[in-house]
Amino acid sequence: MSKINSKIIGTGGYLPLNKVTNHDLEQRLDTSHDWIVQRTGIHQRYVANKEETVAYMAAKAAEQAIQAARITKDQIGLILVASCSGESVFPSAAGSVQKILGIPECPAFDISAACAGFVYALSVCDAFIKTQQAKYALVIGSEVMSRVFDKDDRSIAVLFGDGAGAVVLGASTEEGLIATSLHADGNYDELLSLSHMYPADINKDDLSDYYIHMDGREVYKVAVNKLEEMVEKIIVDNGYQKSDLNWLVPHQANYRIIKSVAKRLELPEEQVILTVAEHANTSAASIPLALDYGVRNNKIKLGDLILLEAFGGGLAWGSALVRY
Repeated sequence: MSKINSKIIGTGGYLPLNKVTNHDLEQRLDTSHDWIVQRTGIHQRYVANKEETVAYMAAKAAEQAIQAARITKDQIGLILVASCSGESVFPSAAGSVQKILGIPECPAFDISAACAGFVYALSVCDAFIKTQQAKYALVIGSEVMSRVFDKDDRSIAVLFGDGAGAVVLGASTEEGLIATSLHADGNYDELLSLSHMYPADINKDDLSDYYIHMDGREVYKVAVNKLEEMVEKIIVDNGYQKSDLNWLVPHQANYRIIKSVAKRLELPEEQVILTVAEHANTSAASIPLALDYGVRNNKIKLGDLILLEAFGGGLAWGSALVRY
């Protein structure tokens, strides 16, 4: 009997209608376009309106992925949404996606690992498929980050954007998701958190009950070290060389971090999918949005060896080596 693998057979993405440029932020914050670009590589981001919830955007991205996969909605056997900015603890965003799309009864739940959430979700769905608990799985990253930070805090407000990305994983005898590598260290939890604790002097009319705190410099240091070590190891441990890699699809948080990881992999920028300038940091939606961009713009081709990697709050980080 042939070995069952999980393979990405469709991708999709959704970006909100409202685009906010660095020049827009200059009008209300003590910042500048050049300052933001120099430190992050970000030029603009998309900001959700009230109707564009985590579940709404997730469903839009999922619809595209299902169409690309050329399957029907009733073939989906698992829905998993990675998010840290959902409107409710329960019902889950995954359950809401199921309702919006009219997908029949199946397991549906959310996972929270901040910016690393999509890679974590891929690993879970991979296990479901390999153990034949599902033939097709929807894996979605969706975030409305604009509702969970102080819009007057320039150190945070310039970094994040909203959006959703999705893939359909399908059972296959072909090589697909080769390996995942998941990591977390709670000893770093104070460096980057999203909690109920927010300063009493901010205007929280536009906030949810949560508030982002980040020590940017320290997060940068840890992220670069952990990511560089992880991405090289997952390639070598699975019998490949760095030169075998066709594409790096990184979490789009900071251009400088992406550049350092690519350098460790000896990859030129032409082999890195970059959306950070247009999307900013969309947390768990970042990787699937970038992947969908790469596929739809005819960069990533069937048979390409690609590496996904992300680092986020928790601290949590992870990678996935994939034959597309």
